[in-house]
Amino acid sequence: MRLGTVLLKGKLPYRFRGKYRIVKKPTFEDLLKLRHDFEREETNMLILRHPYLTSQQSHGHMSHIEKPTLGKIYGKLNEEKFSKSVTIADRLSHLKVSEAWD
Repeated sequence: MRLGTVLLKGKLPYRFRGKYRIVKKPTFEDLLKLRHDFEREETNMLILRHPYLTSQQSHGHMSHIEKPTLGKIYGKLNEEKFSKSVTIADRLSHLKVSEAWD
């Protein structure tokens, strides 16, 4: 018995991939979404084409801020790692639970 033909009544299931794919037709909502995307893209391009500051105005606007060099960054990391003075009491502090046994 051909159960598939009875259940589907001659209709093929929707397949959207492969060699025998069925392509959906665009709806009105799809066209509205596409139009909205184009409008958003156009406003973004308008903002990029006409920035708030010119290139001459924005040149050197952060010159008063000092940029950290790699030497300073690595030096600070080394100081954090190796400059601590560790004593034997600090190393063995996890062994000292209480001093009630004295």
